Amino acid sequence: MSAHTKDHQYRRIGSDKPFLCGLIGFTAIYGLLICLLIIASASHITWSDLISAMTSKTIQQSLTLTFLTCTCSAILSLFFAIPIGYSLSRFKFRGRTLLDTLLDIPIILPPLVVGLSLLILFNSFPTRESALEGWLNQHGIHITFHIPAIILAQFTVAAAFAVRSMKNTFDHISPRSELVALTLGCNRSQAFWKITLPQAGRGVLSAGLLAWARALGEFGPILIFAGVTRGRTEVLATSVFLQINIGNLGGAAAISLLLITLAIATILIIRTAGDRT
Repeated sequence: MSAHTKDHQYRRIGSDKPFLCGLIGFTAIYGLLICLLIIASASHITWSDLISAMTSKTIQQSLTLTFLTCTCSAILSLFFAIPIGYSLSRFKFRGRTLLDTLLDIPIILPPLVVGLSLLILFNSFPTRESALEGWLNQHGIHITFHIPAIILAQFTVAAAFAVRSMKNTFDHISPRSELVALTLGCNRSQAFWKITLPQAGRGVLSAGLLAWARALGEFGPILIFAGVTRGRTEVLATSVFLQINIGNLGGAAAISLLLITLAIATILIIRTAGDRT
């Protein structure tokens, strides 16, 4: 190797240092910001605030309702995410790009707009006199400002994330096994249930947990569509809002810390499930 070649190699290796420093720097800055946010919330909490929040009957009801609605929303999200994600991953059809675009709308739209759209859909569409909510009420079903409104508001946004997760899962599963099953006499449905879905098991778990975590942090649509009624439509995210409204910053921070803990636990489970796929 000539001296010129060695000098060129050393110069090339040395030129990577600014790039690597940039990668480390931006990662460290953003990671530090997230850590500071968590620390800032924790710094406003006293033991009395924490004990008061954990022993409050209202907060316990809010926690129970949060787990109930998030679980229902996650399960409902999977019922839609699995077939939609599979369709987008395996088939090319007319209107696929339009459908793919529509599915991202709940992710991109401001949460308050999602809640307002749900409120209008159920109470003013096509007209106030013949609104969907009025028809449902005649059959003994109540949606707006009731628990089903919380689930529907969470589902509208969470399902979009679950669809993306399931599509990514099916994209990483080779269709070759399905094609072999089809040549051996299986129809498309049998190939899906017996071959593809079992392989996507951990992906389904990750998508469900992602939908659950997204539903956990939902606030805007719930505020508009379900309202914030103590003991009836209050979940943890809206409990933070109520605590701030009455000037109880310590209580709001305590509930926020609980939400952060649940979010971190859910993300760790998702990462663990993903690493084992």
